[in-house]
Amino acid sequence: MTPAPLHDPLPLAQALIRCASVTPADAGAQAVLAETLERLGFTVTRLRFGEIENLFARIGTAGPHLCFAGHTDVVPAGDAGWSAGPFDGTVRDGMLYGRGACDMKGAVAAFVAACAGHLADGPPRGSISLLITGDEEGVAIDGTARVLEWMAEAGQVPDFCVVGEPTNPARLGEMIKIGRRGSLNARIAVHGRQGHVAYPHRADNPVHRLVHVLSALTAAPLDAGSDWFEPSSLQVTSIDVGNPATNVIPAIARAALNIRFNDRHSGATLTAWLRAVLAQHAGQFELEVAVSGESFLTAPGPLLERLQAAVHGVTGLEPQLDTGGGTSDARFISRLCPVAEFGLVGSTMHQVDERVPVEDLRQLARVYRHLLDTVLT
Repeated sequence: MTPAPLHDPLPLAQALIRCASVTPADAGAQAVLAETLERLGFTVTRLRFGEIENLFARIGTAGPHLCFAGHTDVVPAGDAGWSAGPFDGTVRDGMLYGRGACDMKGAVAAFVAACAGHLADGPPRGSISLLITGDEEGVAIDGTARVLEWMAEAGQVPDFCVVGEPTNPARLGEMIKIGRRGSLNARIAVHGRQGHVAYPHRADNPVHRLVHVLSALTAAPLDAGSDWFEPSSLQVTSIDVGNPATNVIPAIARAALNIRFNDRHSGATLTAWLRAVLAQHAGQFELEVAVSGESFLTAPGPLLERLQAAVHGVTGLEPQLDTGGGTSDARFISRLCPVAEFGLVGSTMHQVDERVPVEDLRQLARVYRHLLDTVLT
């Protein structure tokens, strides 16, 4: 069989979708990608951490060094109801269907197509690399973070990185992500003494104190936002006493919350604030905190301006620079080099019938090619 032309992202996107790589399974996706990159002349390093497959591929040794980052793992297909098989890579009415079409096997294929187009004119005047993980949709322990550690030790530090997450709300070219809010999850347990509701003096009701704690935490906004970020948000996600009886004061009351925070805070400062509020209102308490990522920002500069120009040059739109939404692996990459995110339209990601217009896929490859042509000159 003649290999599919690499300058068109569609065949590779279909091949990747046909690998049912639901985290942590790889299902051959990384091998498909590695073989394709080797055909283009990349040196590919396969990196397995735990049960996760990752790869780093590079062509060129000089600077500037532009890195494309993404993932081949996907979320489960979910309930029945797909109009095409979630792992078939079906094209119908100009749309590519399949799990990962927009998040983000389509963008990974666009990376490769852009590289193929750029390299058709000869070796790069600089370096191109790809950091592709199989652990973005999961716990993200053995994926991008581990590869970045390896890259730092190996001296593989890019000058700029583009992550192919689906950043556009409705039209390709609308939005570039230049930062993300941090995310903190907290679990609170307030202890009291169980007793009969008719004899409250013999008990110690932890529910009342938990109510005071939550009231204090939500009494005022955390901040009014900053230059590039919207206001931080604290959301109580659970209140639980596990008490089916109406005549018993429980011994313990629990709550969970999430804080999405901007660059006015850090995980450490917010943890200290939570402890101070609990110390004031809770009595005996336990606090568990997990920070999945700090906020980060890539300030506008020459490389980001070239990405903006590439998006405008291909799509005709002036992309908005934005920091909203959830977290992504860019939070790890920001520790190593400047990073921005630009990919497909994300309106169907994680849904039944996830899909992307084939023309958007090809336009995205042209955006990435435009960026390569202007950065590596």
